[in-house]
Amino acid sequence: MNFLELVKKRYSCRAYKPLGVEKEKLDYILECVRFAPSAVNKQPWHFHIVSEEGDKAQLQQCYNRDWFKTAPMYVIASIMHDTEWVRSDGKHHGDIDIAIAVEHLCLAATEQGLATCWVCNFDAALCKQLFGLPANEEPAVIIPLGYANDEIKPKSRKAIEEIVK
Repeated sequence: MNFLELVKKRYSCRAYKPLGVEKEKLDYILECVRFAPSAVNKQPWHFHIVSEEGDKAQLQQCYNRDWFKTAPMYVIASIMHDTEWVRSDGKHHGDIDIAIAVEHLCLAATEQGLATCWVCNFDAALCKQLFGLPANEEPAVIIPLGYANDEIKPKSRKAIEEIVK
């Protein structure tokens, strides 16, 4: 499929089948993430794979939604604040860099027939505590990953004239 077809196919999945993700597919997705660009090529990120039942139960405490619990695995995407690039005016770019890498993850997953959803409204402090993340590491996004058990809903998008000036 071409890139436009791929981005149209990617959506925020909120129901997953109880099937595991094949190691080959996960490895491919993570390799795509590894090549995501970042400011000054700092790559200020860590990705934590959460697939063991006990770890999943802990993570689900950070975002207690029924649909979230249906995912067979999760990826915690963290910003490493000690390695992120900082612009001369003080703007930190770790948030931008992690967003680029996470969207690489989501698009690669879609290409592999898997589904994802950006979860940013979670208890980041609890996540950091439960997973013993160091002081310089901020969990920024949780991505449930698996096979969709729902249907793609049509995306409502603004007209090109509304977003391009």
